[in-house]
Amino acid sequence: MVRNGTGLAWLLLLLPFVIAVAAAQTPPGSTAPPAGSAAAASLLAFDRFFDARLAGQGIVGASIVLVRDHGVAHARTFGYADLQARRPVDADTIFHWASITKTLTAIAIMQLRDRGLLSLDDPIVKYLPELRQVHNPYGTMDAITLRMLMSHSAGFRNPTWPWGGDQDWHPFEPPGWAQVAAMLPYTKIEFPPGSKYSYSNPGIIFLGRVIELLTGDDYEVYVDKNILKPLAMHRAYFDASPYHLRAHRSHSYFWKDGAPAEARFDFDTGITVSNGGLNAPLGDMAKYMDFLIGNEAKQAAYDAVLRRSSLQEMWTPVVPVEEGDEKGAKMGLCFFLEEHGGLPFVAHSGSQNGFISHFYVNVERRTAYVVAFNTVAEPVGPDGMANTRQVDRDVRDYLVRNVIPGSAAR
Repeated sequence: MVRNGTGLAWLLLLLPFVIAVAAAQTPPGSTAPPAGSAAAASLLAFDRFFDARLAGQGIVGASIVLVRDHGVAHARTFGYADLQARRPVDADTIFHWASITKTLTAIAIMQLRDRGLLSLDDPIVKYLPELRQVHNPYGTMDAITLRMLMSHSAGFRNPTWPWGGDQDWHPFEPPGWAQVAAMLPYTKIEFPPGSKYSYSNPGIIFLGRVIELLTGDDYEVYVDKNILKPLAMHRAYFDASPYHLRAHRSHSYFWKDGAPAEARFDFDTGITVSNGGLNAPLGDMAKYMDFLIGNEAKQAAYDAVLRRSSLQEMWTPVVPVEEGDEKGAKMGLCFFLEEHGGLPFVAHSGSQNGFISHFYVNVERRTAYVVAFNTVAEPVGPDGMANTRQVDRDVRDYLVRNVIPGSAAR
């Protein structure tokens, strides 16, 4: 942890540079409030808070977009997408969204359910009989359903690959299904299936495998054809960047020895792609937020992706969340159901390889925001408590207190 003069000196050196490249954006079709209004003033105050909080923490780069009334009401970029090249974050910068990918996987499963190809109460072994090799001290593996996997209540462990990964030559994640399948005889069910929440990455990988088996498409191909393209998320993709977008890909950083050290760049999530392989600029993620909010002008197109009733089904509580950063929330089907400042939100976060992200959607106010950071910062504050996750929470709390209440649907 950074608690010495070296880290603080590095921050003082970096601070003027990252503040200099912080920028507000007013994209075409913006629903931004009129200049000089109280709502505009609250956004200017937020920008000052955002820049100061991130600079003080040593975050290299970040971006945030506020969506309201089916348009981008406000966008802010901060710092660098590439610290070494001094390339600023801008509206085209592509961030890695990590576990937010899980919500796309769940939507794909619901599409297959709505088309009559599966039931959420089907046992996972109906599709993946090799899971019968898992040690289940609580009964038969036939009791574990797709619904349990989607609500993180099936009893599987959290990490995908609990061994190795500490050498540069190791794969970033298991490259294929064969590696996951080889672990099954060494995998056990940790608690009675369906009895409680416990976040599990392997459980979502199993769902991704089901999508591939039922459709004949690779996971990435299926989601691109049936979710990303219909939502016009044309610059979103999985894993290694297409050549024409690589220059826009953000680098990512971990604080080490008092300064940010670069993590692996443009990495491949392998078989875990359904669990955390999505990359996209904030503009594409704003389109995803509008889909989640719902838009009468686009509802026919949105219903062709997934019926509104099916989305609402995904936002019905299944189990309480009693651990982790979302403690106190409820778990739906791959969406967290949270309350902040007396307002309900549908939410999900992501964290991988130096990237941290989050989205929050309040359907009633037709308001959402999505934020991405490219740095996992160590504690550098005098209390030793500040870090990127805390910054993420501070940004949420500021918006909930000072911005979102003023964005009531018009």
